[in-house]
Amino acid sequence: MTSGITPAANAETMVAAVHAAKADGADMLFTPEMSGLLDRDRTRAAPHLADEAQDVVLAAVRAAAREAGLWVHIGSLALAGARADGRLVNRGFVIDDTGGIRARYDKMHLFDVDLATGESWRESAVYGPGAGPVAATTPWGVIGMAVCYDLRFPGLFGALSGAGADVLTVPAAFTVPTGAAHWHILLRARAIENAAFVIAAAQTGTHEDGRATYGHSLVIDPWGKVLLDMGDAAGLGFADLDMAGRADIHARVPVRDHRRPIAAVAVMP
Repeated sequence: MTSGITPAANAETMVAAVHAAKADGADMLFTPEMSGLLDRDRTRAAPHLADEAQDVVLAAVRAAAREAGLWVHIGSLALAGARADGRLVNRGFVIDDTGGIRARYDKMHLFDVDLATGESWRESAVYGPGAGPVAATTPWGVIGMAVCYDLRFPGLFGALSGAGADVLTVPAAFTVPTGAAHWHILLRARAIENAAFVIAAAQTGTHEDGRATYGHSLVIDPWGKVLLDMGDAAGLGFADLDMAGRADIHARVPVRDHRRPIAAVAVMP
C-alpha cells in the first residue's frame, strides 16, 4: 500500500483488496503497518485517531472479511484509548472469515534514535509498547505477529517459533535507506533461523505526508527462498505456502528442537 492521510480512503483501498484477493483465490490477505493512516503531522492526524470500537478502517475491513469469507491480517493501525498513560498503540489484527478478531498485537519495540545529522525520532513519545508476543491459530497453521522495528530483535521471533508459529508476519513502513540496506537480509534471516515462512507486507512509494517508504513486500519460505517480491509497486501479490514442505525443511535443519534457553552469559576476564 501507499497509505495516505485519510482513513476512509485507505479503508476503501483495503476493502477493494479483500474482495479482489478472494476473487483470485486467496485464503488470507496481509496489509502493511499503519494501513489505516500514515501521517507524520500529529496535529492533522489527531482528529482521525479513535479507539478500537470506533475505528472506521477496522470496522470496514471486518465487514469486508465477513462478506468475502476471507481471513485478513491488518498489519497495524494507530489506535487511541487503549492505554492509561494516553499514548497510542500500534496494533495489528488477525481477522477471520466471519469478521471476528482472533488476535491483537501491539508493537513491542519502539524506534527512538538521535542521528548525527540532527534528525531525531521518538516513537515512544507517541506510542506505548506492547506487553508481549502474540500468535494466532488459523486453519493453515499458527501465525506469529510482529511489526516493523520488531524485525531487528530475533529473540521475539524465537519466542514465536518456540510457541509453534509456522508463519511469521512483519508488516512494515521501512524507510528507503534502511530498507535497501537491511530489509531482505533480516527477513530471510528470520525465516531461516526459525524454519518458518515470513510474510512481510510493506508500505511503498511517496506518501501524502511527504515520506517515502521502501516497499518490496516479501514472502519467504523456511529455507530462505524469496517466493514473492512485489518491488516498489502498490497492489496485490500472491504466493502459495507449501506447509508440508516446511515440515521437510524442519526435518533437515531442526533448529526448533535444538534451541536451548540462555539465561546468562559468562564473561571471562
